[in-house]
Amino acid sequence: MLNTAETARECQVKRKRCEGYFAILDDLLVGVRIPVFLRRAKRRMVRHPKFYFFDTGIFRALRPRGPLDRPEEIDGAALETLVLQNLHAVLNWQFAGAKLHYWRTSNGTKVDFIAYGESLFVAIEIKRKRPLARRDLSGLRAFRRDYPEARACVFYGGDRELEIEGIRALPIAEALMRLPEVLMEYRVDATI
Repeated sequence: MLNTAETARECQVKRKRCEGYFAILDDLLVGVRIPVFLRRAKRRMVRHPKFYFFDTGIFRALRPRGPLDRPEEIDGAALETLVLQNLHAVLNWQFAGAKLHYWRTSNGTKVDFIAYGESLFVAIEIKRKRPLARRDLSGLRAFRRDYPEARACVFYGGDRELEIEGIRALPIAEALMRLPEVLMEYRVDATI
């Protein structure tokens, strides 16, 4: 999550200047900010966007590493960036006007991506782990309670497609290879 006020304080620059620097990164397509999904929010939500570098390799090269950084933290964020790149491409290609968001409540319940547009409303969670536990789907379940019209899926590190409590679980490699087809399966009737 990107808190420009906190970032400005850490960098010892004014908030407006910090915001300007991130706007430059957006304009140069070096980074992308994903806003929080706030439509008809029933809970108190965070208001800060998430910032991603445009490329997984850039993220991996620029991310500071130290003895306290676990590899799975870095790999998880890199995988999320890879999925973001692919989602952006497919949405721009097949779902004109659809936008990406993320969802995070003030108590920390989250969903990595919300694809929302006239003909698409799907919540997508990214999990590197192989076996999915019930708690791994808690964010998607909470989102679906607030937005029952949304579909939900999780891309995970396993090797077979599953359905858990009405949530589709797809292996990450398969989901990325078939992403246009997967999103088309979640297409909604625009007349609803």
